[in-house]
Amino acid sequence: MSETEYVVLLDDLGHEIGTAPKSSVHGTDTALHLAFSCHVLNSEGQVLVTRRALDKKTWPGVWTNSFCGHPQPAEPVLSAVHRRAEFEVGLRVRDLELALPLFRYRAVDASGIVEHEICPVYIARTDDEPRPNPSEVAEYRWVDPADLAASLEATPWAFSPWLVLQAQQLHLFDAAPPAQIRRVS
Repeated sequence: MSETEYVVLLDDLGHEIGTAPKSSVHGTDTALHLAFSCHVLNSEGQVLVTRRALDKKTWPGVWTNSFCGHPQPAEPVLSAVHRRAEFEVGLRVRDLELALPLFRYRAVDASGIVEHEICPVYIARTDDEPRPNPSEVAEYRWVDPADLAASLEATPWAFSPWLVLQAQQLHLFDAAPPAQIRRVS
């Protein structure tokens, strides 16, 4: 992706108020903007976790959800999910379910970089094996959801704050899926 990427800026109510280069919204004074997260399950019920590349601007080297990203201006969120699945982890995903439509967070990493996002959370499925983009993903693992839940509880500092918060808010890795999850594709 050699072109300048843009993100959608939001007001406190989640309404679009403009756009900005992605590079300008991940600093020490980060504007609220639109993003998404996705958790991918395989046919064995394992969830894909990825370790962010060491040269990522925010939270380099931490373990996180399968992939995440930002819809470009005028791009439907579901299109962005499919685009980033292919770009970040080399996956075709299917059966997208909207798990947490209003997830929102603000977090500051050790270097002072701020993430400030309204970030719908999706769950998807795949039969593919990841082919991670090394500029995005340092490594990956398919893990049992219960093992991930235990690790998130025992060592939350080893994971991205958005993964920890998503798991707490929705119980993403419990044995039974929450009733509020709905299929969107």
